Amino acid sequence: MKIHRPGRPEDLPEAGVLWARWAAFAVATWDAEEEKERFRYGYWFGDSDSDSGSGSYGELRYDDGACSRWVLIRADGGRAVLFGQNDSGKVGRYEPPIDLLAGAPGWVRGGALHDRLEQGRAECVYWFEGGSWHRAPYPDDLHDDGLDCGIGHLASRDLATGALCAVFEFDEDCEGAVEACEQFLAHAERGTVTEKAVRSFADEVFRIQTEHELLWPKAPVARSESDLAAMTSLARRC
Repeated sequence: MKIHRPGRPEDLPEAGVLWARWAAFAVATWDAEEEKERFRYGYWFGDSDSDSGSGSYGELRYDDGACSRWVLIRADGGRAVLFGQNDSGKVGRYEPPIDLLAGAPGWVRGGALHDRLEQGRAECVYWFEGGSWHRAPYPDDLHDDGLDCGIGHLASRDLATGALCAVFEFDEDCEGAVEACEQFLAHAERGTVTEKAVRSFADEVFRIQTEHELLWPKAPVARSESDLAAMTSLARRC
């Protein structure tokens, strides 16, 4: 799936699919030590803002530690709102300022999103309602809103598979890596990430890291039972 620059609503997969892929990354990369950090990067489940007024019941976050920060919030009725920023985006520097909430329904406005817009920490906003994504109109000469560089790797199963392989530094020489990542994402999209699926994926990651010495000079460490239990618990939110 191609992501245009600037992004278009039709570039994004259905909200439930986007959530599932994002959540799969959060489960696959879960780390007990990272959970203790106040400032972190990677993919993780956050706490939705209770005063947002949107009936939100789930939140996913992504921060690449450098130039991209994104949040996906699920709301009742199959609705969702995606917002964030990537340094490739031109929205924050565009004059006159673009109203990113132009045309947005009331449930999108307020809470965490309103605060981030006020602080200049959200330069891209899309909302999902009635079975499709929407965003504010853009000026014709806006070249990029950051959606491609920020979220483009979740736009299709193939792109997400490649991105998940990259997270673990798998390359074309790592036999079974593509299949393992693709299967895990497929489970997430179908809502079938069971304890068995989590264990199978974790075991395969450990096997590949060991055989190809991917963490050299460190030795790979197999997931503990407590790790697998925590990952499986998170997987129920996929």
